Amino acid sequence: MSTEFRKVVVSAGLIAILVSAGIYFGLFRETAPDSYVVAPSADQRIDEFFDAVFERKISLSPIRQSSLGRKTDQLGEWDDFSDEAAAQRVDRLRADYEQLRADFSYEELGNDAQLSYDLFELNVKRAIRNFEFHRNHYIVDQFNGQLSGLITVLQNNHPINSVKDAEDYISRIVGLENVLKEFTVQLQDRASYGVIAPAFSFADVINDARSISSGAPIEDTLFHNAVYDDFRDKVISLGLGSTKTGELLMRVTAALKGPFKRGFGTLIAEIERQQSLAEGDKGVWSLPNGADFYRNRIYHHTTLDLSAEEIHNIGLREVERLHQEMREIRDAVGFDGTLREFFNFIREDPNNYYEDSDAGRGEFLRDARQQVDNIYDVVEDYFNTLPRAELEVRRVEPWRENSTSIAFYNRPSEDGSRPGIYYANLADMTSVQKYVFTAITYHESVPGHHFQIALAQELKGLPSFRKHGGYGAFTEGWALYAEQLAKEMGFYADPYQNFGRLQNELWRSVRLVLDTGIHAKRWTREEAIKYFIENTPLSEGDIVTEVERFFVNPGQALSYKMGMIKILELREHAREELGSAFDIREFHDAVIGAGSLPLQLLERQVERYISAKRKLS
Repeated sequence: MSTEFRKVVVSAGLIAILVSAGIYFGLFRETAPDSYVVAPSADQRIDEFFDAVFERKISLSPIRQSSLGRKTDQLGEWDDFSDEAAAQRVDRLRADYEQLRADFSYEELGNDAQLSYDLFELNVKRAIRNFEFHRNHYIVDQFNGQLSGLITVLQNNHPINSVKDAEDYISRIVGLENVLKEFTVQLQDRASYGVIAPAFSFADVINDARSISSGAPIEDTLFHNAVYDDFRDKVISLGLGSTKTGELLMRVTAALKGPFKRGFGTLIAEIERQQSLAEGDKGVWSLPNGADFYRNRIYHHTTLDLSAEEIHNIGLREVERLHQEMREIRDAVGFDGTLREFFNFIREDPNNYYEDSDAGRGEFLRDARQQVDNIYDVVEDYFNTLPRAELEVRRVEPWRENSTSIAFYNRPSEDGSRPGIYYANLADMTSVQKYVFTAITYHESVPGHHFQIALAQELKGLPSFRKHGGYGAFTEGWALYAEQLAKEMGFYADPYQNFGRLQNELWRSVRLVLDTGIHAKRWTREEAIKYFIENTPLSEGDIVTEVERFFVNPGQALSYKMGMIKILELREHAREELGSAFDIREFHDAVIGAGSLPLQLLERQVERYISAKRKLS
């Protein structure tokens, strides 16, 4: 496949469909001749309004600026995490929404501008509803990476290309003390409100906080602090000479030994105090207004008005369906035993694991990179449009392995100077099943998150909030759909790899059962682990990590399977409606070619695609 195609390709047929449907991806923006000036259209004016709102929000978030690759507010700057600042942001959103309604007539807008209007409205209303429950969230926990995420901003998103960049990095280290003090204040407030993280969460949080804030030169030890190592390596690469380099290293050492260490010390002391107050491991039903909070989380993560009971039952049905498909593979490979016995065989099969060593980790990374290359070899049969941003496959850094998930995707910078990154957590290779990770690689890289998230940032003609926004059910639903799509693209030739794909889908279906079981049906941690072990072949270590994740991030685990179900429903609907005119590439353009969408608006988008295609047939 040519480099030009890999970067971006748009078929003539798709262009005609987009024009006919009024689905505007910014491929054609009409411009007036130089000889006269045309007043901006309603669509242009509303795009300008949306971009102004987006830029104001970004101006208040140095973290988002760094994520986008901007070097605007780096000098000692972090986001304001206080409750007061959050309340001010919600008030401003209300004002923005009132301005939108006053200044723009919905009927005068084109299809794509109407979609932007609907998305903006939905985002405002969702933010307002979410803020009602802001005290129900855990400030720090073992999964969501509230602490490691701050360090990741420095390591991944703060390049050092000049002395000023280095000085800004140091000032950010100093500024972390105030962030950590704010976290401490909020921990105390949430505890007074009755919100304390589950008991199991504390040990990992404390260990990670100590790991982040220890090591040479903070203390006299053989291992180095991860922040110091990152700063040192970046500064040395500048070639400033020994005097200037030494001066900067002395300054970063002082920052780490002083405010950085103090901030973490204050926070750790409060976390240890609350550890003694934690009472068991309960779902959010036990929190103030817990039932209402969980309903809020279900809608936030799925964008669907479904009850916990409805989702629980969908999960049970999907678990049974997938068990049947797995029985068929069991029979095909000639295994003589029950499905549960086959699960145990898969867990214990030495062919399913890499060596638990650096050599095994290297082998994993080589295999994953080859999988990515293999997708690109056949991609033009399934996609018209691809992101220009490159993709890298990396191991999760050892210093944050305890506070991250099994694998995840890090989006590229706005200007493409930083690639998209597929991270795999390789801390314990005895938990890294080859069969499962084959599908995970497709999920986190291509044709999964990278094709959707990186592409969204590059779409022309969309307001920025649509390029950089996201809805869990869409992004995770697409990535889970991508695991199945990879099979349709000709991969998983080994039946055990296909079993791993089904295992991944089963894993996400079990999430529907367990998340609702924990937070609505009051299942215990042990009950959830038992159900997981009995119904999937995941390793016990992965299962414990997963179950504990559900406790501290209610509703998020629902997004994957609910989104996949909707995308598959829409694909089948489009296929039935269009018959021989159906083109998988054009369907994918319709799904991911307008940025991330809530599921109800994705359905509307696909209906527009179907209608436009019919007109051409």
